[in-house]
Amino acid sequence: MSAIRHALTIKREDDFAQWYQEVISAADMAEESGVRGCMVIKPWGYGIWERMQRLLDDRIKAAGVQNAYFPLFIPLGNFVREAAHVEGFAKEMAVVTHHRLIADGKGGLIPDPEAKLEEPLVVRPTSETIIGDAMSRWVQSWRDLPLLLNQWANVVRWEMRTRMFLRTSEFLWQEGHTAHESREDAKRETMRALEMYRDFAEQQLALPVIAGEKPENERFPGAVETWSIEAMMQDGKALQAGTSHYLGTSFADAANIRFQDREGGQQLAHTTSWGVSTRMIGGVIMTHGDDDGLRVPPAIAPFQVVILPMLRENEGDQALLDYCDALRASIAAQSALDEKIRVLLDSRPGKAAAKRWDWVRKGAPVIIEVGPRDMDGETVSLLRRDALWGADGKPAFQTPSRDAVGAAIGGLLEDIQQGLLTEATDRREANIVRDVESFEALAAYFSEDRKFPGWVEVQWSRPTGEALDKVVERLKALKLTFRNVPLDAAPANGKCVFTGESAVERIYVARSY
Repeated sequence: MSAIRHALTIKREDDFAQWYQEVISAADMAEESGVRGCMVIKPWGYGIWERMQRLLDDRIKAAGVQNAYFPLFIPLGNFVREAAHVEGFAKEMAVVTHHRLIADGKGGLIPDPEAKLEEPLVVRPTSETIIGDAMSRWVQSWRDLPLLLNQWANVVRWEMRTRMFLRTSEFLWQEGHTAHESREDAKRETMRALEMYRDFAEQQLALPVIAGEKPENERFPGAVETWSIEAMMQDGKALQAGTSHYLGTSFADAANIRFQDREGGQQLAHTTSWGVSTRMIGGVIMTHGDDDGLRVPPAIAPFQVVILPMLRENEGDQALLDYCDALRASIAAQSALDEKIRVLLDSRPGKAAAKRWDWVRKGAPVIIEVGPRDMDGETVSLLRRDALWGADGKPAFQTPSRDAVGAAIGGLLEDIQQGLLTEATDRREANIVRDVESFEALAAYFSEDRKFPGWVEVQWSRPTGEALDKVVERLKALKLTFRNVPLDAAPANGKCVFTGESAVERIYVARSY
């Protein structure tokens, strides 16, 4: 077998962080902007986000949630009303204090001292407070509940250490906000959103996740309960891929969301919030990418099939283009994953091999090359991105007939989608350790010379307050964090590895992004 010459210069096992950055660049997904912590999302990267947005928006609306839009700027006073909430975001808030610039006399511009705002405006880090204001006007009676809202927007959190898609000062997301008549109804909504995210991640991103409750120290600021989906990246680190929060009545109290109940009394609404962001794209990269670039699950690929005619820049090119366009039309008429197949005919000038590697790095699920000989024999050269290399170390081209491709392409895409999920799930399960029974053993496990140590599931007594703070500090010294208490965990049957008391549940511990 000859040595494989991969498309990237950095391998995952050599430098995972640099590999991640190279995938983003090589796949032409995004680039740095002129503002620290902000990025330009390029068409291929944004196309993936549009697919995710479309698929998730369908799920959101199917649950009876309506989309709306709320202002980017939030009066500082809105945050001051909710002390626990503002404390959690205070260090990340970007604040507008002036509404005009003037010349400084040196060729530059400065804020006009005469244009200082009476009340500073916060660039939204999240929208509980501004949406709570609207809910206080829109909710008067129990008949107005539940009120189910969602918005697709950008938010700003001034991050000190940034990484494209994973942690940026500005990012795109959706945020659901709902108000309910009772705790029970609000909890149902919290868990519905969590399950929606779990199923979306697994079925459409091919991203296996573990759904569970966050411990007290990891809750959303001001929340009563925070639930998350956690995904394992190829380096063994955890990525929080989505959250759903039961907020109780504290936000309703701060925003005065009150309603007349069925007996004529006044009650506070129970509220929830839930969201996922462009961070999920980072999760897709780190879960499915390989040493040749990105591998995009077919469900979220802007183009699932890319056809590359081998143009010779002569009079025969038009016949080849016509052949390829007929092939494009026949494939586009087929369905896969409950949608018509998305096909691109890449007729740009240039050598087919160079364009092939361009699409390999981008991660298009299926790449089809067609040359004059293929046209004459009514065949194609087909390459699966999830099975790129043959046993001989060369690209594993298949050469089916044109008619066979049209008949089989839908099943092929569904096979790729399922294969990526199975591969990621098997890798995750192989890298979770469940037999650690003491803190010393936990520390020893993560101190050993393991490149990618994965996760450890431990039993714990769910300490709170100062006792929990001490546990968190011990974990922090090992660069570890709690992830969540999985919904489907086995019952506790031993001692807490942190306190020695009887355990009440199991929780995941890992290094994380």
